[in-house]
Amino acid sequence: MQEISLNYEDIVWEEALSYPSGTKIKVLREEHGVKTFLLKLPKGFDMEAHCHTAITEQHFVLDGQYESNGKKYHQGSYILIPGGTTHGPFTSENGAIILIIWGG
Repeated sequence: MQEISLNYEDIVWEEALSYPSGTKIKVLREEHGVKTFLLKLPKGFDMEAHCHTAITEQHFVLDGQYESNGKKYHQGSYILIPGGTTHGPFTSENGAIILIIWGG
């Protein structure tokens, strides 16, 4: 693995096509089955529950909040979701920015 150094502010927000309309993404790293990205949830975000068969997923809420399984996760929250675990549904009343790491 090689060192990666970047400023996320230099990366343009793009449409997150596999997420509900209005969701934006900035991919920071994607290699060998590992993906690190910022996800910007719009106000009123609503996503059904789902499962990644073998991918561990980590969330760190940088701004705003979201709700999942009846729990609210505010700025500063860290969530570890083991592979094979159904998670969600996810909602965000006022939007959020989340650092997400798949795998690794």
